[in-house]
Amino acid sequence: MRQARRLFGTDGIRGTANAEPMTAGIALRLGQAAGLMFTRGEHRHRVVIGKDTRLSGYMLEPALTAGFIGAGMDVTLLGPLPTPAVAMLTRSLRADLGVMISASHNPFEDNGIKLFGPDGTKLSDQKELEIEALMDAGFADRLAAPDKLGRASRLDDAPGRYIEVAKASFPRGLRLDGLRIVVDCANGAAYKVAPSVLWELGATVIAVGVNPDGFNINRDCGSTVPSFICQQVVEHNAHLGIALDGDADRLLLADETGELIDGDQILALIAKSWHAAGTLEGGGLVATVMSNLGLERYIGGLGLTLHRTPVGDRYVAEHMRATGINVGGEQSGHVILSDFATTGDGLLAALQVLAVLVQQDKSASEACRIFERLPQKLKNVRFSGVSPLRDSRVDEAIKGAEARLRGTGRVLIRPSGTEPLIRVMAEGENSTLVTDVVDSLCEVIAEVARTKKSAA
Repeated sequence: MRQARRLFGTDGIRGTANAEPMTAGIALRLGQAAGLMFTRGEHRHRVVIGKDTRLSGYMLEPALTAGFIGAGMDVTLLGPLPTPAVAMLTRSLRADLGVMISASHNPFEDNGIKLFGPDGTKLSDQKELEIEALMDAGFADRLAAPDKLGRASRLDDAPGRYIEVAKASFPRGLRLDGLRIVVDCANGAAYKVAPSVLWELGATVIAVGVNPDGFNINRDCGSTVPSFICQQVVEHNAHLGIALDGDADRLLLADETGELIDGDQILALIAKSWHAAGTLEGGGLVATVMSNLGLERYIGGLGLTLHRTPVGDRYVAEHMRATGINVGGEQSGHVILSDFATTGDGLLAALQVLAVLVQQDKSASEACRIFERLPQKLKNVRFSGVSPLRDSRVDEAIKGAEARLRGTGRVLIRPSGTEPLIRVMAEGENSTLVTDVVDSLCEVIAEVARTKKSAA
């Protein structure tokens, strides 16, 4: 059983800006504690810090910078840049630590802090627990002496470095000439680099969501509002639509008819292409418990294995490293291609899909409908106090739901990692039955939650 973390959730620390835990004070203390933990040896230690376009980044960036400098680390500021670019530059610059200031797909009111180790991978649960423990225990006597303080500088060519890495991931000799592509950058971290990469590879680029003002990140655009990219593709008569989120680590696509292509279909397409080319490693694909059963059946039909992990791209990446698999991701659009990146990278995943379209001379609607999705329904039940999952009535309801599906589908009940929500999902071959199963489970869980709340 994983030990509970107080600050860190499923993807770093996240919350409302200027309220705990997303305050300048906590960011300062986090920088000090993480800096001390990753200061080893006699060399000059370095941390790189990137951010998305939220207004609160101007508050958190200097607070973190001060903390790291106080721990004796030099700070390299990258400015607005996608999360995968920060991970890449952490390794490339031989930094001891990487930091991304972003709440990903959340609205501008929220912000978050993600930490990367020297290898560019997200920190393990254990490392995050150690940082929390150090923050609680105190460390005033361990901070740097006046002559050992770090310095801060800005890396002006950080976007250019990432652009070149992204272009290098596209198969040599291929071009995007003749393709009209809409790219929606969600007014977020990729608003400069994503259009540049596509244009330099030859595409005609229609860039939307590229006018950040500190407040409009993910607002009515990006991968969390897929209807927008679908509408933009039809309006501009484009061959493909690419929708990124606020920190560009996730991706959804729209084909030339304006139909959505989710993360499961993207994973299936890349796995199929790499398997045919002999570059798929590990004999399978890593996805989460949320991925559609249709994906699992399709992957099995190729003679491959679908490995499932808890929700969170960090857990996908950990399992990929443990099994030697080089393709993994989530239905929500996190796609990790470990040949090129250590974390989800929406732009790199889009380039792999575009490579298939060019190589096969097919439209997106032809190439990207890899498998038939089984009917799947997801609903959330909000609660307060003790989780309603710790109740025998819920256990009995889950067993009953599984019996109703009779082996033709599955039920998944899990708590949210960031909110007081129970997520109820079912999928199977009969859409009416799936809907009824989810609704019935939600009623039981909601009733148990009300009972526990009134009893308290």
